[in-house]
Amino acid sequence: MKKLLFIFTLSCSLVYSQDYKVEKDRIIDLFENLKKFGVNENQGNDRVAYSDFEIQARDYISKKLEKIGAKVYTDFAGNLIANYNPNNSNLKPILFGSHVDAVPNGGHYDGTAGVIHAIEVLQTVHSENISLNHPLEVIVFSNEEGGLFGSKALAGKINQQTLDVVTVSGYTNGEGVERLGGNVNRIFEVKRNMGDIHAFIEMHIEQGNNLYSSNTDIGIVEGIVGLKWWDVTVEGFTNHAGTTPMDQRQDAMIAASKFVLMVNETVNSYEGSQVGTVGRISAEPGVPNVIPGIVNLSLELRDLSSKKISMIYNKIIENSKIIEQETKTKFSFSPIDATGDPALMDRRIINVLSEVSDDLGYSSMLMPSGAGHDAQSMALIAPTAMIFAPSKDGISHSPKEYTDFEMLEKTNNVMLNTILKIDKIKLD
Repeated sequence: MKKLLFIFTLSCSLVYSQDYKVEKDRIIDLFENLKKFGVNENQGNDRVAYSDFEIQARDYISKKLEKIGAKVYTDFAGNLIANYNPNNSNLKPILFGSHVDAVPNGGHYDGTAGVIHAIEVLQTVHSENISLNHPLEVIVFSNEEGGLFGSKALAGKINQQTLDVVTVSGYTNGEGVERLGGNVNRIFEVKRNMGDIHAFIEMHIEQGNNLYSSNTDIGIVEGIVGLKWWDVTVEGFTNHAGTTPMDQRQDAMIAASKFVLMVNETVNSYEGSQVGTVGRISAEPGVPNVIPGIVNLSLELRDLSSKKISMIYNKIIENSKIIEQETKTKFSFSPIDATGDPALMDRRIINVLSEVSDDLGYSSMLMPSGAGHDAQSMALIAPTAMIFAPSKDGISHSPKEYTDFEMLEKTNNVMLNTILKIDKIKLD
């Protein structure tokens, strides 16, 4: 009897420690089929949110998931959800997925790779007959590129104004949701609360060059940076460019130029991975023979720490006052309501991702995400983690966006085995 008990215990240990592998051929097949929905003459991706191309891609995904026994439906916010629960578990589900909408003439990996990973996880669990405690839910979020719409709906962070926003497809979010099979009249019912979801994991291409340039297999995201925007106005004095001496000018463009350089110097003066950008500038009246009296600029700051963003911003304000004195101009700053707070990933799942990567023999790097993702919204309501795959030369939102299938196979293996492990872990 003791011998039988020892054999049973050993066999259970082997099952729980087993590393499962996905099938690369299935990943390639999913990629090539999804690419058909929106590919243009430049080999770019025109599958923008709410378009006919997106509807076609979702129909393909639905049929694929239904074949393996998932119950597929579209929620009121237009999120496509596939529930896989062969054991009729009453436990909280593990969610994983991303988006299939793209920017105009974008790439075929941004978002789509994460959805392919989610489908392949479910295909592997089904084909290998892996028994799980928790139900699994694959999710394809609606309109990620237009402001994380679907995930924000789940987090309860949308309102009527959000529904009225006109998207790149020409439809409002409200109209788009209806096109995808949602219900704008009941959209606020999709909100999920903290405690409803066991965990959420999103895979994404990095969209930067850190992993590719360092030949690292797996990016483990520690957090998604917060983003703050301001409109900046510089007021000088409009005057004749030919008759006003250089030492008597109140040139708003000179002040703005100093400001751009100052922002770069200020952001670089702090240790860390924070970034700051002045991406837009325009002068008034904007003619060659008139000294600009007003210059409008943008200011963007990103970091994992809201406190650090505030600290850098305050320093920029302080340095702007010096430029005011030097140029006899006036700066004003107006915050733009298109910002997001930092979202830290769950440390317990981060540790599992690291362990799984090591077990599989893959190199990994702990890193921030400089771009926004649906995981940013999901972190408000569930223990959340993200995995990055290398982006060749850091190129994204472009037809030249590329990630090797061998790299995607590795990130998919990490995602699969991480889900299997957190299925056994208490995260409440």
